[in-house]
Amino acid sequence: MDVEETAVQTDRVFTVPNILSFLRLLGVPLFLWLVLVREADTLAIVVLAVSGFTDYLDGKLARRWNQISRVGQLLDPLADRLYILTTIVALTLREIIPLWFAILLVARDVVMLGVVAVVKARHGITGLPVHFLGKSATFCLLYAFPLLLWGDADGTVAMLARVFGWAFAIWGVTLYWWAAALYVMQARRLAGTSG
Repeated sequence: MDVEETAVQTDRVFTVPNILSFLRLLGVPLFLWLVLVREADTLAIVVLAVSGFTDYLDGKLARRWNQISRVGQLLDPLADRLYILTTIVALTLREIIPLWFAILLVARDVVMLGVVAVVKARHGITGLPVHFLGKSATFCLLYAFPLLLWGDADGTVAMLARVFGWAFAIWGVTLYWWAAALYVMQARRLAGTSG
């Protein structure tokens, strides 16, 4: 299994990567307002695009500048999960994605919350190393959602956006659950080694 290097290299809170993650978090309510209140889909897609770029940038800068911190390890996945959750809610309320698909995505995060809670309670570990598969799933979903939002219109471009959006969404949810299975196996191995 490929595990991303996640060793804490600094205890500083105010680093450029952490500030980028925090700014991503501030974009969550803005995104919801744009999608649900204003229905300004183009601006909402810009917010998602900026979020995706800063997600890539904060990780790259943290590794390059040796600024991987515990705060960053918490903020980055929190921002990812919040964007995914709020996008699921918004697209479900707008009837762009069906309820069953939303439940499938949210159920995975519920399973993972349970796994992390058990690992923390039994072993005092607050998180599992990030797998490339989990990052790939997030990547697919962060591409799928803007395309599906863009596809909520008429015309050839919107139809193509829907097709590619659903392709990314199906791959994303498949990889999302596959990554969850790997995390469960990792937690079981951890339980076996400390038992």
